[in-house]
Amino acid sequence: MRRLVSLVGFGVFLFLAPLDAGAADLGKLIPQLRQGGYVLVIRHVATDDSQKDVYPFVFDDMTKQRQLSEPGRQMARDVGAALKTLGIPLGQIYTSQLHRAVETGSLISGAPTIAKGELTDSSAGSASAMGKPTGANAKVGEAIRSLVNAAPKSATNTVLITHKTNIADALGKEFGNVIDGEAIVLKPNPSGAPTVVDRVQAKEWIEYAARPRS
Repeated sequence: MRRLVSLVGFGVFLFLAPLDAGAADLGKLIPQLRQGGYVLVIRHVATDDSQKDVYPFVFDDMTKQRQLSEPGRQMARDVGAALKTLGIPLGQIYTSQLHRAVETGSLISGAPTIAKGELTDSSAGSASAMGKPTGANAKVGEAIRSLVNAAPKSATNTVLITHKTNIADALGKEFGNVIDGEAIVLKPNPSGAPTVVDRVQAKEWIEYAARPRS
């Protein structure tokens, strides 16, 4: 079981403790999520690495962006189906402006999404920055934490689809190891920094939803 992690400060901030290693505690987490009031920050699912981003980004030209792979698209569909099976209500879906994030959000939720500049890849397409996020973009980090701290619609959970560089900016470079489709579940805190509740890999939602139920 992982421990809650409180983020302190706002701009320069520290982690009181890292999340314990191991699987997410879905037995405890899912009943909480069914009540709503949480934010799921999700890295977009797997992409086709043979495609490359062109920078400055061209958001309306799919030939100039790295796109989702077919396995990635299937993963997003499967996560969406698992969340539905588990009874986890999704509210507003915010995404990066890049199509791989928009498509991830659409496939998971089956609902319209809203693109946000602060969720768009803060590495500006840099392969080295994406390979080892530093969490150095304080402006992006603060903007994402503010978005996380906005109260979700009643009895729903907000979803943010973004990139690992932005996740590191918002939550610290320790979260730069987030993998494709992984969700970081946070509890908003309007008077301070949000609290990290758990980290859930895409396959964990899918496998848990597939368990027999009595």
